[in-house]
Amino acid sequence: MNIKVYAIGMVKDKNQLEAIKEYDKRLGRYCKIEMILVKNKEVLLKKLSNKSYVIKVSTQGELFTSEGLAEKVKTLGVTGTSDMAFIYSEEHLEWDDHLALSKMDMSLGMAMTILFEQIYRGYRIIHNQAYHK
Repeated sequence: MNIKVYAIGMVKDKNQLEAIKEYDKRLGRYCKIEMILVKNKEVLLKKLSNKSYVIKVSTQGELFTSEGLAEKVKTLGVTGTSDMAFIYSEEHLEWDDHLALSKMDMSLGMAMTILFEQIYRGYRIIHNQAYHK
């Protein structure tokens, strides 16, 4: 699976960047993942592939469990979808699914860290590997 995580803005906190890099490294055994930070909606739309299954991530989305996200990723892979795009944005965009990490607002760095951790947790669940609760 090829996963791209898009967001408008910059992650400034070095601890959050390190955590994202760690989850990126861990995810390498399961998928190809890339975080793409852009300046605005127009740049994001230019970079977004039209063949990707798009999951918008915002406070207005549906709250998933870790198991629910794992099942979504697994189902997409089994049905032949090889490209996924998570877009963290409050902008109006076209999407296939709409996910919320929380109903609370958080910094971009925190949201990206949690999203990468949840994708990693999802792959651990898919592969029946232990992961703390």
